Amino acid sequence: MATAQIEHSPSPPPQPPVAQTPGPRAAQFQKLFGDALSHTLRTCSYSKFSSCFPTPAKYAPQTLTSIWQQITTKVEASAKKEFEDIMVERDVIAGLNELERLVSEAKSRRKNGVEVREPPHTLPPERLFLAHLAPYLTQTETELEGELKRLQSENKELLDDIQGQEVETEQLVGGLETFIADLVRANEIMGNEVDGNGVKKEIADIEQHFRAAGREAKL
Repeated sequence: MATAQIEHSPSPPPQPPVAQTPGPRAAQFQKLFGDALSHTLRTCSYSKFSSCFPTPAKYAPQTLTSIWQQITTKVEASAKKEFEDIMVERDVIAGLNELERLVSEAKSRRKNGVEVREPPHTLPPERLFLAHLAPYLTQTETELEGELKRLQSENKELLDDIQGQEVETEQLVGGLETFIADLVRANEIMGNEVDGNGVKKEIADIEQHFRAAGREAKL
């Protein structure tokens, strides 16, 4: 027996690995830190440092110079180490490289005429609120349309029933009018002079009663 081959939907291609070598943004970030640290160390010059200690500066300048060099070297080394530890802990290089890739991809898509969606965090609160509310509103609109169609169908059936009853009522009234007319003609043929007027009056009353009932049924 041949084994049935199960088809699997193709999986999306995996994202390319993010390089750990600093890209343009990561390199610029490292340079920015280096420039800021150098500026800070230059601010703490020996002249400013020695002005804080005038006596050692006057009588032991070499010793004070050595202490200043040790302090600035220690501060520089400590700052660089903490910076590198944060870079590794937060995986900053990979994050900045990924940002570089996304920006480059967005620019390429925009250049090729592909629609680029706005990032959600840049949208105004009203659009975000409507975006979250849209599924509920769509579902509610569908339910209301279904209810409206149901009511329209029921109203159509009710209207058909009323029209059918009107036709039946008109037929019934027409039949009664024909029957009364036959009675009137029969009475005239019989030539009943004694009770003829009374019979005619009763027949007229019956005819008026059924005609009134017919008009009420039409309303």
